Amino acid sequence: MTADERAEAAAAAITGRHLRRMLGLPGTRLAAVAWPSHPIIGHFGMWHYWWHAHLVDVLVDAAIRHGVNDDGAEVVDRLLRGIHLRNLGRWTNNYYDDMAWMGLAIERADRHLGLRHPAAVRTLSDQMLRAWVPQLGGGIPWRKADLFFNAPANGPAAILLARTGHLERAREMADWMDSTLIDPDSHLVIDGVKPTGRDEPMERVTAIYTYCQGVVLGTELELARRTGDTVHAERIARLLDAVETRLCVDGVIPGAGGGDGGLFAGILARYLALIATDLPSSAGDTADTAADDVRRRAAAIVTISAQAAWSQRADTADGPVFGPDWHRPARRPTDDGTKAQLIGGAVHSSAAPERDLSVQISAWMTLEAAATLTRMTKK
Repeated sequence: MTADERAEAAAAAITGRHLRRMLGLPGTRLAAVAWPSHPIIGHFGMWHYWWHAHLVDVLVDAAIRHGVNDDGAEVVDRLLRGIHLRNLGRWTNNYYDDMAWMGLAIERADRHLGLRHPAAVRTLSDQMLRAWVPQLGGGIPWRKADLFFNAPANGPAAILLARTGHLERAREMADWMDSTLIDPDSHLVIDGVKPTGRDEPMERVTAIYTYCQGVVLGTELELARRTGDTVHAERIARLLDAVETRLCVDGVIPGAGGGDGGLFAGILARYLALIATDLPSSAGDTADTAADDVRRRAAAIVTISAQAAWSQRADTADGPVFGPDWHRPARRPTDDGTKAQLIGGAVHSSAAPERDLSVQISAWMTLEAAATLTRMTKK
């Protein structure tokens, strides 16, 4: 199968299994967070805001692959309407990382598909601007009334602000992440920092997650494109090298289980693909060669990971099912055991991670990224 055909198979399977009208309302869509699940409760009980933001994003990818027609735009518009209704008529919630992802998804839908949600994009961007905490050295917290400052909030917020014209704040956020969240030994991005007490230095939370690498790569790319400052390309090259040598195994992005972790690999794949397609060249033959090398290496991780996700799929009567770890065969899920649940601000995995919408979106996102790279290569 071609890269486009694999992406289409994933899109058809996942939308067919998960997307339904919200409470039967015409002109709406919402997704079940697990499959298989109860045909009614599964679609209209528990939902996860930031998973839906990534569903919007990958549906935009699919619409672009189809050539941006009215059908693709309508599906996205209906999903956004369902999200807005399910979120009680608001675009905001208490989590800055969630809101940044939704802002990015809506901005892309408007830009690529001709949808019109300027108030939503402005509202979500304003949330990111107001969350900056200069008295603690900068950064935004992951949620309101909290003092944990992490890459999963600051990265997508910086990308959103760069794309909506707030370049100076996006640059401040990039500089804060580079000075605060880069591990000096591995050069990978750690999770975040939090205050320990008055006049004490910030405590570093040193966990390494794939999506933290992705959002920092995405931030530096947006600034490299918009400012021409070579420091951003240098940071991209450094972080890409760390991702290749310290994270990927045999060139494949590692998994992080189900629940929220199910999305992590796909997010890194998305921003690696953007590095491959959009990283600008700097002046001079040597700089141009270096940029070509970075683009090639970023593309290789995406295509190898997409191949792994596809080859390890489980085929079912309802289409392919993808696993949380692309080094291992996916299992055909059943409706036994617990579904993904929100505990302490994070969504924990279903008993079978393959049930989780997040896991399926992540693989689909990577297959769409690989299809984009294939199309770009043919041009």
